[in-house]
Amino acid sequence: MQGVIGLRSARLWLAALLALAVVGCASVEPPEFKRLPERVELNGVPFFRGNANQGAPQTLAGMLGEQRIRVTPGLLVKPLKLPGAEASLQSNIEQLAAGYGLMVYPLDSSLSALLTQVAAGYPVMLRFSDGTLWSEPRYAMLVGYNRAKGTVLLRSGMERRRLMDFSKFESAWKDAGGWAVLILSPTQLPANVDKTRWLKIANELSRSGQEQAGATAIKTLESQK
Repeated sequence: MQGVIGLRSARLWLAALLALAVVGCASVEPPEFKRLPERVELNGVPFFRGNANQGAPQTLAGMLGEQRIRVTPGLLVKPLKLPGAEASLQSNIEQLAAGYGLMVYPLDSSLSALLTQVAAGYPVMLRFSDGTLWSEPRYAMLVGYNRAKGTVLLRSGMERRRLMDFSKFESAWKDAGGWAVLILSPTQLPANVDKTRWLKIANELSRSGQEQAGATAIKTLESQK
């Protein structure tokens, strides 16, 4: 009988140790996360509800609204060549935003790169795989996060505040290609700006016919020195 009790005690002790180990692992943060604020939410970012066309017109309208460009999702459907051009939405989004004289700045494929921009006050436009059995690509805006809870906050589809845990979000985002961009005025600079990347985008903007916007972007970068 004592042997049985001892065995049970040992099992309980091992279970407790395992639980503590799991909690300990969950609380470990990458070093780059620790430099960020504990919690950020960009409440003022515009939001348009809708699930049509992978949510691209709604999301882009929100990003343009953040730049004080008044446009509704319906006005973006035709310029994005929808319906029918879903496979080329990424490049169409980038071209359309550039047509407004805005900088479309791609981000590195890491969660910390995205959270760093949100902490600096910039919403991030991205694409992620939505669903479980039948997942499909969807566009969304990353507008917040909570380090303590390990969650991100998205404007997506019909949801103004969609919460996803870090690991689930990162997996869904990378499953859809890891595409994420900032859409900025030429007078704004991303956090930890990659100067070579910024200049490349500025020169491309100038060649597309937006010479003034491209020149302003270069001047903004030079003023940082």
